[in-house]
Amino acid sequence: MKTLSIDWKPLALVPLLAMLVLPFIGSTSTWVTLTVAGLAMGMIIFVIASGLTLVFGLMDVLNFGHGVFIALGAFVATTVLGLMGDWTGSDQLWRNLVAVFPAMLVAMAVAGAVGLAFERFIVRPVYGQHLKQILITMGGMIIGEELIKVVWGPAQIALPLPEAMRGSIYLGDAAIEKYRLMAVVVGLAVFATLAWVLGRTKIGLLIRAGVQDREMVESLGYRIKRLFVGVFVVGSALAGLGGVMWGLYQQTVTPQMGAQVNVLIFIVIIIGGLGSTGGALIGALLVGLMANYTGFLAPKVALFSNIALMVAILLWRPQGVYPVTSR
Repeated sequence: MKTLSIDWKPLALVPLLAMLVLPFIGSTSTWVTLTVAGLAMGMIIFVIASGLTLVFGLMDVLNFGHGVFIALGAFVATTVLGLMGDWTGSDQLWRNLVAVFPAMLVAMAVAGAVGLAFERFIVRPVYGQHLKQILITMGGMIIGEELIKVVWGPAQIALPLPEAMRGSIYLGDAAIEKYRLMAVVVGLAVFATLAWVLGRTKIGLLIRAGVQDREMVESLGYRIKRLFVGVFVVGSALAGLGGVMWGLYQQTVTPQMGAQVNVLIFIVIIIGGLGSTGGALIGALLVGLMANYTGFLAPKVALFSNIALMVAILLWRPQGVYPVTSR
């Protein structure tokens, strides 16, 4: 398996993109604001996409229903944070964190539990059948969205930032939103945890080996199916966490929000190389930066700028920046 320390070219893509757009933006302070916003958006997308890229790499499952866990996590957060209004309304950061972190944990637990049922009843019957996987997981997402509407209603719900996380801090003339800095920190923590688990633990070794050669892992006597279920549940929980972060980023949640983010997620895992968490991080940062830069410079092309980015990357490396599978 390739390691990130061997091939440095993809690592240069993020700073290269940032440097290339600086002359077009003109103002350094505006560039700093957009760059931090792009990194924050990219980190949130990475949290969501990291689980899905492992699910595909290990299980060979095209889960187009991943978006339902995003929406579910966001709506669970509206309920939990709504019950902790005294904590979110405080201007003390530690009190806000006492509300936000439990909301994230509950959202992850609920999304993980639903992911367990999703894998058992929707995904498991169609292992190895990609066309059926696409159809049935999309159907599962539609059903999930309708169930969310039953519980929380079809209307858009506000998810305001806790009081101490609102506003910006200033680096010179550059305004950087506080919550975006928090999103970067949480994203880095998730990446560091995944990197440690995958690189330093026995279960991580089995996951990486399973991504490359599932039959070999099975031949050694390990129960790969249990590993499948565990990875799927963790991926669902990470999507729930990402849903909380995305909802706070947008400050509103809708039952369809997962389907809207799904496109960005699949762009990220294709750019990164199917099954690669390091590649997913690079892909997510590129997507986040591209969305913010084009939204500022040329709003009319912002909608398809990430598609163009994906095409350019695939023309350079047809299997993504860090491919670990031959699928």
